[in-house]
Amino acid sequence: MASIQVLTFGCRLNLVESEALRRAALAAGRTDLIIVNSCAVTEEAVRQTRQAIRRAKRENPQASIIVTGCAAEIDPALFTAMPEVFKVLGNGAKADPAAWLEARPDSDPPSLALAPPPVLNEGIEDHTRAFLAVQTGCDHRCTFCIIPFGRGPSRSVPMAQILDAARRLADKGFKEIVLTGVDLTSYGADLPERLKLGRLVKAILRTAPGLARLRLSSIDCIEADADLLSAFAEEPRLMPYLHLSLQAGDDRILKRMKRRHSRADAVRFCANLRRLRPNIVFGADLIAGFPTETDPMFEQSRALIEDCGLTHLHVFPFSARPGTPAARMPQVAAQTIKQRAAQLREAGKAALLAHLEAQRGRRLCVLSERDGTGRSEDFTRVRLGPLSASRLIDVEIAGHNGTMLETTKQT
Repeated sequence: MASIQVLTFGCRLNLVESEALRRAALAAGRTDLIIVNSCAVTEEAVRQTRQAIRRAKRENPQASIIVTGCAAEIDPALFTAMPEVFKVLGNGAKADPAAWLEARPDSDPPSLALAPPPVLNEGIEDHTRAFLAVQTGCDHRCTFCIIPFGRGPSRSVPMAQILDAARRLADKGFKEIVLTGVDLTSYGADLPERLKLGRLVKAILRTAPGLARLRLSSIDCIEADADLLSAFAEEPRLMPYLHLSLQAGDDRILKRMKRRHSRADAVRFCANLRRLRPNIVFGADLIAGFPTETDPMFEQSRALIEDCGLTHLHVFPFSARPGTPAARMPQVAAQTIKQRAAQLREAGKAALLAHLEAQRGRRLCVLSERDGTGRSEDFTRVRLGPLSASRLIDVEIAGHNGTMLETTKQT
């Protein structure tokens, strides 16, 4: 076993933080350590985390296991009670370098109110692109979401620190940087300058001229500012792909979720951005079977795939999280939730197939990865075959295999 092993669950922000935690533990001289960076977005995520902890201890009985992340923050007693777990660190405590020097097997209390912004990371091992965590936490309270209780209020990294990190990453040879956070479009609201995400994006592209690609992780369409929209229109290095936190397509369900956008807002946003950047591709999160969802309400969500022109879907069967308002609402039958999720996935598969088919005969610029595939500018996966990682190459698309594009030529 490597001296420090990290098991990461959940979002890209966890991915960034996991690498920072691994480095902190190494700097503290820790050995025979397994860090479990947990996710609390669903009950299934918590179950998988606990299962992985048990398996890790069976396979590495000499290792100490430290559990951190959102699930550990929200319910530390759940993990403290596990005999396999040596220590539990809250999301606030894990940012303290001293936490990794300390060997006491007790749990630190949550300290989110005092927690600093995320640690900026300069690249993720075994990944071609680099992720920069520019924000954490969330000030909104969607009725289905437990994450604000695990991450605390929105907190942003000062722009100067982000620009320095972006320059370093570009100088190290990273071709693509992905900006990530819990609520990315809230970036800067807590800073004295009251910055917006669009201003940050333009500043990164201006101060890191050697960076070939800048990409955004999931955003909230209703918070997209004018600078961000103009950046998509004017800057080819800002990649033409956005993953949207839509969740549903029915206005009554959106209100019960306490989302801040309407169905019309989502459709209008996609149409407007497509006029500004005709080649842009959209992905989205959609929840199937939210409490009180009727068949006609569900059909509104399914129709949103076509109305917004969505290509890449993340479909989540509704999972009630204890402590959230949605858990107290009238629930949809489990079998109905499962069926609706399957229907959304089928509709998403059809949308992806249509997109793949439309790429036939086109020439695309692809960033190669370590597994013989790569990503085009609009985030479509492309099979490349044996090729060194982190190369930008032009390819001609011959067809697809139903999930990714196939090439004919490379130049």
